[in-house]
Amino acid sequence: MHRNLRQYIELLEREKEVAIISAPVDPYLEIAEIHRRVIDEGGPALLFTNVKGASFPVVTNLFGTSRRMELAFGTRPEKLVQQAVGALERLLPPTPLAVWREKGLLWELLKVGTKKAVSAPILGAVRETDPLKGLPALTCWQEDGGPFVTLPLVYTESPVSGNGNLGMYRMQIYDDATTGMHWQIHKGGGFHYSEAEARNQALPVTVFLGGPPALVASAVAPVPEMIPELLLASLILGEKLGMTAAPDGGHRLIAEAEFAIRGRVQPHVRRPEGPFGDHYGYYSLTHDFPVLSVERMYHRKDAVYPATIVGKPRQEDYYLGEFLQRLLSPAFPMVMPGVRELWTYAESGFHPLAAAIVRESYRREALANAFRVLGEGQLTLTKFLVVTDQHVPLDRFDVLLEAVLERFDPAEDLLIFNHTSHDTLDYTGHRLNHGSKAILLGVGEPKRALPGEYRGGVVPGIRGAEVYCRGCLVVSGAAYAEDPALPERLATEQAEAFGDWPLVILADDASVARNQTAFLWTVFTRFNPAADIYARTFVERHHIGYRLPLVIDARMKPGYPDELFPREDIVKQVGERWKEYFPRS
Repeated sequence: MHRNLRQYIELLEREKEVAIISAPVDPYLEIAEIHRRVIDEGGPALLFTNVKGASFPVVTNLFGTSRRMELAFGTRPEKLVQQAVGALERLLPPTPLAVWREKGLLWELLKVGTKKAVSAPILGAVRETDPLKGLPALTCWQEDGGPFVTLPLVYTESPVSGNGNLGMYRMQIYDDATTGMHWQIHKGGGFHYSEAEARNQALPVTVFLGGPPALVASAVAPVPEMIPELLLASLILGEKLGMTAAPDGGHRLIAEAEFAIRGRVQPHVRRPEGPFGDHYGYYSLTHDFPVLSVERMYHRKDAVYPATIVGKPRQEDYYLGEFLQRLLSPAFPMVMPGVRELWTYAESGFHPLAAAIVRESYRREALANAFRVLGEGQLTLTKFLVVTDQHVPLDRFDVLLEAVLERFDPAEDLLIFNHTSHDTLDYTGHRLNHGSKAILLGVGEPKRALPGEYRGGVVPGIRGAEVYCRGCLVVSGAAYAEDPALPERLATEQAEAFGDWPLVILADDASVARNQTAFLWTVFTRFNPAADIYARTFVERHHIGYRLPLVIDARMKPGYPDELFPREDIVKQVGERWKEYFPRS
């Protein structure tokens, strides 16, 4: 596919999938608001050629539709992974005839890896004094702590094993030579930093911007730690990834990258980072994170600065996540043999919600497979896991939830675990990185018929009710601050009012039931299982059983960060200038 960013942009131009904006634009809030409007409309990538105070043009929305994902990566990577997984079965035990029959696949796999590049555009220029000066880092939301690099490809190597990691960790720009490094608890770069810090050593870091689009996909892919992201990038690219030695030594450079920012993260040094409007749709708050001291920046002579904007779904990360799940899903049964299919939900921010179709060949095998999912890599941060043995389309959460609600036994099939890890960006727990998890099982034959229409009367404290799917009712009532005990009353004193409804969601606005994106985002970013699931309970042999209905309190609560909304004057300004940005529209 595309060896560098400009090849991809050229293809987008030919396909009329990029708009070139020559009007002057501000990297402070204005570019982000233009981007948000365009992505909401399913519009094109955006190339800003006249960015105030910047030395480089900015490109955004590179991956903001399914069509552009296809243009970026094609169908070859998915087919190759499917073929490789199938070949493993056919090659065991290996025979000369079996190997010969897979010669096409073996030839493709010989292309995976890195190579010494013939030319290295990344070495076109170097800055050593104020290296970040003129870099058009964006401020996307008005309460952000400053401008951030939002598509950084952060490369580190373990000081113990030498193994490399390419990850995407946002970087707040503090000044022309210093940035934050938002290494979260489950990130490979953070592991490398912990190893270096334990030895009281600085960790060398190289941050790439641009290059083959495959690099972006591989950097955010939830692959096991032992799989190098550069090899995954090469597989997606369809050829070996060109690398070049750096004049200052250290990490090799990706030859076709637009920028390579080099520096070190000193041990035991922290600095306040944030707030930042993140992909959960809220502000992540200010916390202390490691600091990158930038020593130099290499870049192409005509470099283009790639950026993205995150916020309430759907944004670009939705389409990247969808692609990566399709790409990697055939390999899940290899790593977790009892797991047939697995899906995480971009609408919820990924970690808050996952679902799996598993094998249930003996009683409670599904539970064993659920534990296997929660023990795998980044999936360890899953907050709510839904598990079934039914073959349903996991991306249709309403269909999945109906299948599970028909089958689950509340006395046995809801398990809640308190005092567990939480994603750093999830503030529903009682403190940073701490929270709880839940597993909801629904396997075997149906146990109940689900209602599809709410015929109940007036329920005290409830002012609205809408059906999300059969068996799941969304209700709204008083805000949490006004009536924090409302969900407990619904689950106990008023339980009979909900009749046969096994699951009741208490939200600030019941209309979120009308579409999957609003439902998943609202519900799963606003509750902590151990604190916010209510039901009548009993204890038998140390196991907590539940009686229906289950009530989930998904209202906004004190201590949650603010929901993201654009600044009104910027919205007005962008509206007034729209014809300047898009004179032909």
